[in-house]
Amino acid sequence: MGDLGSVEHSSVMSNFLQKSGGYGIIDGGLATELERHGADLNDPLWSAKCLISSPHLIRRVHLDYLEAGADIITTASYQATIQGFEAKGLSGEESEVLLQRSVKLACEARDIYYDRCTKYLPDGIGNERILKKRPILVAASVGSYGAYLADGSEYSGNYGDAITLATLKDFHRRRIQVLAESGADLIAFETIPNKLEAQAYAELLEEDDIMIPAWFSFNSKDGFNVVSGDSLLECASIADSCKKIVAVGVNCTPPRFIHGLILLVQKESTGVSDEDFVSYVSKWREVGASLVGGCCRTTPNTIKAITRALSKESAALSSLQ
Repeated sequence: MGDLGSVEHSSVMSNFLQKSGGYGIIDGGLATELERHGADLNDPLWSAKCLISSPHLIRRVHLDYLEAGADIITTASYQATIQGFEAKGLSGEESEVLLQRSVKLACEARDIYYDRCTKYLPDGIGNERILKKRPILVAASVGSYGAYLADGSEYSGNYGDAITLATLKDFHRRRIQVLAESGADLIAFETIPNKLEAQAYAELLEEDDIMIPAWFSFNSKDGFNVVSGDSLLECASIADSCKKIVAVGVNCTPPRFIHGLILLVQKESTGVSDEDFVSYVSKWREVGASLVGGCCRTTPNTIKAITRALSKESAALSSLQ
């Protein structure tokens, strides 16, 4: 589709941001919230286990984040792979149904939320629930090959010499196709640990003519490179060269590094209080972050605090204009 295709992909995000006041809020951690609701995630599938055992909890957590103000909810497919499901004894067809289910649950949560917005007026930001009719996107989450291995290698990016570009493309291809055709608005490639995997994703998006846009989110341990040691700028240039990628960001990275790492997007994590976390958000917005949210161990309360802080800033700016 050439240039027309790139315009269509970029317009999904630009239209969303235009209708959302110039920024969007992404949801936070999924696994810890599922555990809080009683799920047992002691399994290589991690949160994706709930796609089999307790899908209703996934829908509930999505809804919690929407009622906390999230504009983008990411599906419970980060650790959901056809290979991982098959290792549990499921067929390829059953595995694909579970991938589709991850998107369906997020879409159902969005529908329920919109229904509640209609029933429970007034519209806006209340003390308990944020019920505000607004554009909401469903992002189909794709974790790295290291996430499938469940050995922590998505935090090192060291897959060994045996893992090649072709290996990674073969591993991810069908999963991406299924998620892209499941009703999601975009694909979120999260916690990308090395340049090789970014290249694999970019080539698959082009070769398979994936019809929805995507974002890339890398993880960094030093503020300059991704965890494998590859340059973050080089990784970002791969994303920049792919017309179907509409945003680039960082996740699973210490907040103190984010200011310097912001390229186009932001998504964030780990080990700080909600108050400290929110204090970073305004600074990230100032230097160009359009999308801000949470990652591991952040909660709906974190997202609610971000929503309120950014709403106040937006209102203050509007009053000055």
